[in-house]
Amino acid sequence: MTTSNETVRDRIDRARLELSPPQILAVVALTAALGFALLFLQEPLAHDSMHNFRHAAGITCH
Repeated sequence: MTTSNETVRDRIDRARLELSPPQILAVVALTAALGFALLFLQEPLAHDSMHNFRHAAGITCH
């Protein structure tokens, strides 16, 4: 349930209440792994693959 005046801070607070520590750790680990891949795997195939994944996930990158 989102409202028009909900802030990012509100979402973070709600996530802290609803997610367990292992779930939060999994999200942080996945984010770190994807960040590492994007920063250090700049070979064309890996880069294009991650670029297409971001678009498939609905993330606008340009």
